[in-house]
Amino acid sequence: MPRNYLLVYSEQLATDVELLCQNIKVPSNTIFQIRKSSSSVYANIREAQYAHGKADFVSKLQIALKEANETGYWLELLHKTNYIDKATYKNLDSAYTSIRVMLISSINTVKSKQ
Repeated sequence: MPRNYLLVYSEQLATDVELLCQNIKVPSNTIFQIRKSSSSVYANIREAQYAHGKADFVSKLQIALKEANETGYWLELLHKTNYIDKATYKNLDSAYTSIRVMLISSINTVKSKQ
């Protein structure tokens, strides 16, 4: 079976964000929001594997895309408020940007085949 890199990368990033959240002291709402959005990316990509047809598949990937974008916002906020350093921000933001690109490509591919 071919390796699902979108699933692998999103799982790793959700894990990385969770570990980051365990090690920084920030207001609880920020921690809650970034944990929610980053884990939602992974959860929706996983759910897409068992979608009820193409429309459901695309819907799950679109939700994952929105959550990846939201995660990017929270990472930017953490960086701008000096809770994470520039290197950490750039590393995680770059990874989430890659996931967004893969999600957009996947969504467009499925839509073009409909």
